[in-house]
Amino acid sequence: MAFEEIAEAGAFGQGKLARHVLRPGTDVKHPVPVRMALVFRSDGVAGMAAILTATSHPLRTSPVLRGKWVLNQLLGDRVPPPPPNVPELPEDDRDLDGLTFRETLEVHREDPACASCHARMDPIGFGLENFGPIGWWRTKQGGVPIDAKGVLPSGEAFDGPIELKGILMQRKDQFARNLSRKMLGYALGRSLTRHDNCVVNDSMEALKADEYRASNLITEIVLSYPFRHRYSSGKT
Repeated sequence: MAFEEIAEAGAFGQGKLARHVLRPGTDVKHPVPVRMALVFRSDGVAGMAAILTATSHPLRTSPVLRGKWVLNQLLGDRVPPPPPNVPELPEDDRDLDGLTFRETLEVHREDPACASCHARMDPIGFGLENFGPIGWWRTKQGGVPIDAKGVLPSGEAFDGPIELKGILMQRKDQFARNLSRKMLGYALGRSLTRHDNCVVNDSMEALKADEYRASNLITEIVLSYPFRHRYSSGKT
């Protein structure tokens, strides 16, 4: 079934599950049809409950982990590990000393050793703050409205996950290159070398030539020289 057909058919949600897929204010006492666009909330993979949960702590979200995941896994940007002896952030997001968790994190990143990486990660993570620790949609935390605004090091400003996605979509080529590298490495069963860059470049050209269809990427990899001449170590 095509995505458009699934969207028209709709899905059903109720009870606790509905908190993950329905907009606030929806009556969840009875099963209701939900358009697939609302299930995904137009946020793509970064809005999936599994990803949001994996990049959170048990009692709170983690803008740092979420921002790092987007940079590493979607855009292919390397974020170095934190320097040693960095103090731990609180395990939950209750107000501390009159500060919200966001304000606490902003104080944390005033350390010059932390600032450069946090300036890249944190704004992206704050843009996903409307999603709770396991992915439900929220507009307040502890009675305080969620602040999902952010400004990237490039100067691009946004408010909330939809506007953040719009900015990330402008980096489609960066995402496509990272995806090409990951898929090629998976297909070859090994780490890539500089000799594999030609396949990555060809995959990028194939993607851009046909509206970034994933089938073109798969075809390019399967027909590539490294894939057709890959070898096995014989180990199982």
